[in-house]
Amino acid sequence: MDHITSVFGFLGGYILPYIVILSLLVFIHELGHYLAGRWSGIRVLAFSVGFGPELVGFTDKHGTRWKISAIPLGGYVRFFGDADAASRPDSEELAQLTDEEKAQTLGGAALWKRAVTVAAGPIANFVLAIFIFAVMFATMGKSVADPVVAELKPGSVAEAVGIKPGDILVALDGRRIETFDEVVRYISMRPELPVKVTVRRAESELDFDMVPRRAVIADSFGNEMEVGQIGIITNQSSGNFRVVELSPLQAVWEGFRQTGHIITGTFDYIGNMIAGRMNADQLGGPVRVVQASGEMATLGVIALLNLAAVLSVSLGLLNLMPVPVLDGGHLVLYAIEAVRGRPVGPGAQEIAFRIGLAMILSLMVFATWNDISRLIG
Repeated sequence: MDHITSVFGFLGGYILPYIVILSLLVFIHELGHYLAGRWSGIRVLAFSVGFGPELVGFTDKHGTRWKISAIPLGGYVRFFGDADAASRPDSEELAQLTDEEKAQTLGGAALWKRAVTVAAGPIANFVLAIFIFAVMFATMGKSVADPVVAELKPGSVAEAVGIKPGDILVALDGRRIETFDEVVRYISMRPELPVKVTVRRAESELDFDMVPRRAVIADSFGNEMEVGQIGIITNQSSGNFRVVELSPLQAVWEGFRQTGHIITGTFDYIGNMIAGRMNADQLGGPVRVVQASGEMATLGVIALLNLAAVLSVSLGLLNLMPVPVLDGGHLVLYAIEAVRGRPVGPGAQEIAFRIGLAMILSLMVFATWNDISRLIG
């Protein structure tokens, strides 16, 4: 009985939140492709959330088959003239179509229409993230703290260069800052990289050059991550922790900024990983997403929505990678076509798609291995 209870607890606590979040993100992503394609005059044959056998679905008046499929690891929109769900053009079918019919295919549409249709998926994910963040900021306000040093960790980088309690951080590498969160965000993504910290002390501004140390921290669930640290601490009395109410327009702007922070943070991490300043074991796959979904579900709807927004940005960025079979790969092929004045040949496209698929599968295997290693480590 306890075993059965544990199984149902796992399904309800981890798998269900994962399916709900991923299905929402996939639906919005594919809806971007669908709407842009329909607007461009391209026929849509199928709209699927999930891969594999169809579980349930219906066909609308335009001939599009809307369905939910058995494997909840993504989804696709299949356009008229596509050879498969990756939107590879079916050369044999295209050759047999009339000019009017070709104009209704993705491969036969004008170049700019193809580019808009492909780019609309990732853009939809970014818009969803902005919307979620904006709603959260509009309803809950924005938590802020002043960038005031309350104390220093003994032996820290900041202490060694001469930072003192009471100093107010005003700039990082010349960029003006207003909140302590900006300090944490900037420093955490720069382990072992020189940073110029400008502080206000009394009536003077002083510059301090320092190199954040790489440190491993853990969240409340024990998940570890690598960050840069300089050892400054703030508190309620010094930082004046508070919640600032935002107008709807301000909330949208903050949602846009928060989405931008995630994008720049992702690129910062990739750069640090390539340079060896951060380990690649922080890359997560489906298992990690399942775990994170379950963990956030225990913290409530707000935490789950925040995770959904972060994952939406990640999904958009992943699909913009310049890898064939992904949206970014298609855009690269379209860019080559724009320069050459003619499409890349079917043979070259086939090779590119095979290489791209191998790259994506390798990345998934690597990320899943990281997930499993983290769980059993």
